Amino acid sequence: MEVGRICRKIAGREAGKYCVVLKKIDENFVLVTGPKQVTGVKRRKCNITHLQPTEHKIEIKEEASDEEVAKALNEQGILTKLNLKMAPAHSFKNASTKGAS
Repeated sequence: MEVGRICRKIAGREAGKYCVVLKKIDENFVLVTGPKQVTGVKRRKCNITHLQPTEHKIEIKEEASDEEVAKALNEQGILTKLNLKMAPAHSFKNASTKGAS
C-alpha cells in the first residue's frame, strides 16, 4: 500500500469511512488520516487488513499534515468523487489549539 492511496476502513468504529495512507510502518501496518475534519478518521496506525484500497490516489509527501492532506483532496477533486464535504477552514486552526493551555 503506497503513500497517498485513498482507502475505506472496513473494521472498527471508523468502518465505512475514507482515509489516506500517510506512511508504511511495516508489512502489516500503515499510518492513516481522514483527516478528521473531512472524513472523521483520526491520524493513527491501522492494520492493512482493515483497509480496502480504492482506485483513487493523491500526491502527498510521506507523513503530510492533516491540512496538507485536506488541501490535496480538495485540489485533486477527490472530495467530489467520494461525495465528501470540506469543513470550514477555521476548524483546522481550532482543532490544533484544543487542549493546549
